Amino acid sequence: MPPIRILVVDDSIVIRRVLSEALASDPAVEIVGTASDGRLALAKIPQLSPDLITLDVEMPNMTGLETVKEIRKLRPHLPIIMFSTLTERGAATTLDALALGASDYVTKPSNTGSLDLTMLRIREELLPKIKALCRNRAADKRTPVAPALPPKKIAIAERGRAHIEILAIGTSTGGPNALAEVIPAIPVDFPIPIVIVQHMPPLFTRMLAERLDKDSAISVHEGEPGRKLEPGHAWIAPGDYHMVLERRAAGVHLAMNRNAPENSCRPAVDVLFRSVAATFGANTLAVVLTGMGSDGVLGSQAVREKGGRVYVQDEASSVVWGMPGQTAAAGFADNIFPLHDIATEIDRYVRASRQSSAVAKPIRSEVRPDAT
Repeated sequence: MPPIRILVVDDSIVIRRVLSEALASDPAVEIVGTASDGRLALAKIPQLSPDLITLDVEMPNMTGLETVKEIRKLRPHLPIIMFSTLTERGAATTLDALALGASDYVTKPSNTGSLDLTMLRIREELLPKIKALCRNRAADKRTPVAPALPPKKIAIAERGRAHIEILAIGTSTGGPNALAEVIPAIPVDFPIPIVIVQHMPPLFTRMLAERLDKDSAISVHEGEPGRKLEPGHAWIAPGDYHMVLERRAAGVHLAMNRNAPENSCRPAVDVLFRSVAATFGANTLAVVLTGMGSDGVLGSQAVREKGGRVYVQDEASSVVWGMPGQTAAAGFADNIFPLHDIATEIDRYVRASRQSSAVAKPIRSEVRPDAT
């Protein structure tokens, strides 16, 4: 496959040079051009035909947000990675950019102490995202992709319909927009609590929670140690902390820790899902949304082994079908749904499980996208 063609857009000549050198060190990448502002970038896109653009958030003449809007008019499916600062303003603008159609973001390294370390961090954080977003660049994203059947049966014992008491959601790349579609569609009388991991750093998770709270019927918060889980409330794991559950005499409460990252992530979906499965067992519904990598696969296995249920987002509606795709391929998904159906299916299944007072006769479970 030919190298991934990248256009680097940043008003700082130093950043343009550092980004270009860091990325060009990988043979799978080719820097086809740079631009110092959005207007120059828009002029170069038809000439250079890049596969992906890295875009600064704050630039003169045309801001990153304005540039995203114009790029989406010109190239609706061209991947855009925002290069933002780890500040309150940078977090807010980055979330705005994602809402406008940017594909993902990377925060600029700060206080690294050396150019070599800065370039290393750029390569570690940016290159995997570039490769994930461009993996299927030859395919037309406008053509719907039918969800694939997972290749094997679930390796668990028989189970019946449980009384669902908790909803756990894990997501990464594309997650803010996916959550912005799912969470506001959850009705105000939703009868169980929701816990969420979205791969994001500090500040970003708080702002994401605030935005979702403003747009949703249920209450959305950033997770805090000691908070008791309540129906109709959702909690997002804070950046740089794993979020777990603790059952106490007064109910189930949130707890945070800074244990080692898992799947290079903190917070990690696997950590949350394992804790939810250990606390609620078969009364768990877990959902894996769009995201890069494999975080959530082992956590979904833990949920299934306890008799819980797992839904995943389909490939056609995912920005990156890594986390949900690998969960399905491992055989740990009960159902595969397009994003626009997920909130409805969650609400339907949760209410149906809680309305049934009789214990259903256990049946052997297999992965079938049309299973109910």
